[in-house]
Parts: sequence; C-alpha cells; structure tokens
Amino acid sequence: MNGWRRALLATVCGVAVSGVYAAQPVLEPMGRALGVPPDLAGWIVATGQIGYLAGLVLLVPLGDVADRRRLIAVHLALVAAGATLTAAAPAAWAAFAGLAVAGVFAVVVQTTVAYAASISPPAARGRTIGVVTSGVVAGILGGRVVAGTLAEVWGWRSVYAVLAVSSLGLMALVLAALPADERPGRPLGYARAVGSLRGLFGQRLFLTRGLIAFFLFASFGTLWSGLSLPLSGAPWRLGESQIGLLGLAGLAGALGAARAGRWADAGRATPVTGLALALLVLAWAAIAQLPWSLWLLVAGIVLLDLAVQVVHVSSQHLLTTAHPERAAGVIGGYMVFYSLGSALGAATSSAAFAAHGWTGASLLGAGFAACALAVWVAGGRLPAGGANLRPESPRARSRRGLPLT
Repeated sequence: MNGWRRALLATVCGVAVSGVYAAQPVLEPMGRALGVPPDLAGWIVATGQIGYLAGLVLLVPLGDVADRRRLIAVHLALVAAGATLTAAAPAAWAAFAGLAVAGVFAVVVQTTVAYAASISPPAARGRTIGVVTSGVVAGILGGRVVAGTLAEVWGWRSVYAVLAVSSLGLMALVLAALPADERPGRPLGYARAVGSLRGLFGQRLFLTRGLIAFFLFASFGTLWSGLSLPLSGAPWRLGESQIGLLGLAGLAGALGAARAGRWADAGRATPVTGLALALLVLAWAAIAQLPWSLWLLVAGIVLLDLAVQVVHVSSQHLLTTAHPERAAGVIGGYMVFYSLGSALGAATSSAAFAAHGWTGASLLGAGFAACALAVWVAGGRLPAGGANLRPESPRARSRRGLPLT
C-alpha cells in the first residue's frame, strides 16, 4: 500500500472518530444550550460511545462478509446523517439521537483498519496499522482543537456541520480512489461472522488484550472527557478554543508513537506494552497537578497519549496477526472493550470531579491505568506477534465456519 492511500485511510478514521469525541471541549456550552445538567454532561460523550459499542457488535462483522470499501463509503454517509441531526437539534433528545447515530457508524474506523491490514504485505502490516491508527488519535485529539476553535467562532453546532460535510467528501474519495476489497475463498455469512466472536472470548491473547483496552481507554476517557470542566473554572477560566488547543499536546504524544507499528513488526509488541502501561500510570502524577501547573498537565498529556497509542497499535497488530482471515471481526470484538472503557471513563469522570474535584478524577484515571498494567502482568508475557499461538485444526475451524486454509 502506498503512502497516499495510507493517508486517505488515516483521514477517514480521524474524521469518523471525531464525531464521537467532538463534544469533549464544548461540553459546557453544549450542555447549557440543550438543558443538560452539569453532573450529567458526561453522557453527551458517553451516548456516542454507547452507539459505537452497538456498531462494533452489529456492523463490524459485515467487514468479513461484504466489500469493505463499499462499507466504508456507506458508513461515512451515515456518520454525516448523524452529525447533521446533531447540528440541527432543537432539543437534547434530538442531539442525543444524532450523537448515537454518528457513534454507531463511526465503527467505519474498524472496517478501515481491517481493510488496510488486508491489503498490506504481512511484513508491513504493523507499519500500516500504525499509520492508519494514528489517524484515529489525530481525530480524537486534533479534532478537539478544531472543535474548540469552531465553537468559539460559530458556536458548537458548527462542529457537527463541518463533520457532516467532511464525511461526505471522504465518501466520494474512497469510492473514487481505493480498490475493491477482493478476498479469496468463500466469505463467512453474517450470522457466522457474528457468532464466531463468541469463540474469541475464551482465548487468552484476545481476552488479555481486550481487558487491557478496557482499562486503557477508561483512563484515556477520564482525562479527555473531564478535562474541560476544571479548565473552564477557577483558576484558569479557559475558553473553548484554548481548551481545544491542549489536544495538540496529546497529538504530539500520539504521533510520537508512530514507530509502535514497526516495533510490533520487529516482534517487540509485548514488552513494549508493559513499559507503555507503566508510563501511563506515571503520567497521571503530572496530570494531577492541573490546579497548580498547566505545564505539568501538558507533559502528562503527552506521556499519556504516547502510552495509549503504543499499547493500542501493539494490540491490534497481535490480534490481526493471530486471526488474519477475520481481521474485521477480531478488531470489532477487541474494540467492544475499548468502547465500554471509553464510555465508563466519560460517564464517571464528571461525577468524580463533581464529588472530589480534579484530585478525585486523577485518582480515578490512575486507578484505571494501574488495572491495565495488572492485567498485562497477570495475563503472562506471550511472545510478541502471537508466535506461540498454534494454528487451529481443520475441525476447529470448520466448527466456527471459517475456511479450512
């Protein structure tokens, strides 16, 4: 896969996922305009993440059945529909509905990662996943900068109007510029593709990586869903665009982990994961200093997003290497943990801040990070790249409805 196609797929991921997280820097004005109480504001973000969870279970398995390029285009069109509904929402219920729709079809991210992995040579798969996944982080964090700026100039509704237009433009580019997703052999039926996910939960590698993702993104969500609350109050009293600019710090950390895919290709995914999770715990010590120092906050954000990106890319590389014939399904199953963790972090961060201030929110985020590290330790150190995973017997593959070769 050449560089411009990687860039296009990374952009698709970034734009799609930004619809789930765009509300983070504008929680206060958005909640105020829609009549959502401050202690429930976290549900504005959590709604999109719950929709995302539903899409992971119901829609991502389609990537192992249908042409992924067409799926990417259709899902982008529906992200645009959800964003349009949110932008035009006259009341909270309509905004929540639009956020849920945009969240459901933001799972185009997983279909895109599976598509990128499937058309990449095995030796470059980690590098490709690393580049495309960097688009996800750029969308989550860079989108904060754009959302904050747009909201301050034209209001929070403009954020979702721009998202809708961008999604439609990318849909046209995907159909015009990317090749069809041609896969040898007979594809799984939809029911079998969904049913095969059940078998993953009994596998040590999948369950370990899934639980790590759950706690990893609960920690990530605690930071980014709750950060605007203390920054908009005393002593900082920052505006939406200033809060959004902190996304640049997270983006710097995430892009600094662009080599994570190369480390995975070199067989170092497992030890690097442990180091990154330890770094994640340490990052919260700096983040907790927000009431006294913005510089320590920025340093903590860089470290946190560096750690998150390294772990996330390493996990996806291990899982797609272990299950190349159903990359979309295995990524979708893994991302169920991601979505649940993100929703947990979004829903609990505002409550923790309301009850115990930023110290309470920081202890919550650090606790999630420590749990992720504990899972890595308890799960054992499987050789990187899934080297010790034995291939399934033809009989086992047949029972799960998979091709015999």
